[in-house]
Amino acid sequence: MNLPNQLTVTRFVLTAAFLAALLSNLPFSESGALLLFILASMTDYWDGVIARREKLVTNFGILMDPLADKILTCSAFIVFVEIDPDVAAWMVVIIVAREFAITGLRLLAASKQIHLAAEGYGKHKTISQIVAIILTLFSLSYPEWGRWTEKAFEPWVPWLKQLSLWLAVILTFVSGGLYLWKNRRLYLNDL
Repeated sequence: MNLPNQLTVTRFVLTAAFLAALLSNLPFSESGALLLFILASMTDYWDGVIARREKLVTNFGILMDPLADKILTCSAFIVFVEIDPDVAAWMVVIIVAREFAITGLRLLAASKQIHLAAEGYGKHKTISQIVAIILTLFSLSYPEWGRWTEKAFEPWVPWLKQLSLWLAVILTFVSGGLYLWKNRRLYLNDL
């Protein structure tokens, strides 16, 4: 197994550890979840860079890399509905539905021997989701660090988190709609 694929598999393991930390009641569990999520997100960046630079693109990577990303981000948003009242269920439904729709479209394309690559607006969507998750985790984490954090972070973290969540939802919805529209011939021909 090449290094990019090892990083992809590592992201699955880090996702499980991230969720376990986030859902536990241990001291500093939210801080641990924040660190694990950042580490998992870094594996997403590096597996792509290494795969392209070293020409190590494989069918496993083409399928599993985006799947690992979707499991990581969707899992985080789903858990947020339970533990953070600022994350509305309808927001998460939009995010998860978009990911299912695009994954389904890519599977349909693959059945026709067509590879649909990620596009710029999809990458912006991913970045916005990661930023929103990190800010949400940060807002859950900093109270664990002591009383000094209230003065340092309370004035700006809540509104920045809310802004990032809205941006992630909007970019997710728009990018999904554009991707489905651009590739409509794939599914309209089968209706």
